[in-house]
Amino acid sequence: MTEMLTVKIDDWADGKPVPVANAFCAPDPQHATMGGNVSPSISWEGAPGGTQSFAIICHDPDVPSVGDDVNQEGKTIPKDLPRVDFYHWVLVDIPASTNSLPGGADSDGVTAKGKDCGAVSYGVRGINDYTSWF
Repeated sequence: MTEMLTVKIDDWADGKPVPVANAFCAPDPQHATMGGNVSPSISWEGAPGGTQSFAIICHDPDVPSVGDDVNQEGKTIPKDLPRVDFYHWVLVDIPASTNSLPGGADSDGVTAKGKDCGAVSYGVRGINDYTSWF
């Protein structure tokens, strides 16, 4: 029998918008406002035997290809502007004995200029620097 890894995010339903508590920005009729930017609670089970570690990658395939107008008052991102891949969150070397991270474990608000990469208590954080994109 083949083992299958099952991943669960409690904070929102598959295919639904990211809740304001977890999002960087929140929709507003006039402009964008800051969201909570809290990393979601995430759990997993059913890892194959011999698993040595886990990785979490938060990939966004729909980021505007030009960031000049992003989060700028009075600016609108054209709907037809090409989109690019953006990696919001990368954690690696999460111990095989770990099967969950609580909400806010890797982000509990906005960190100016991104968070430092390197070892954290639950693994290793990859590059988290949005300043070069903005």
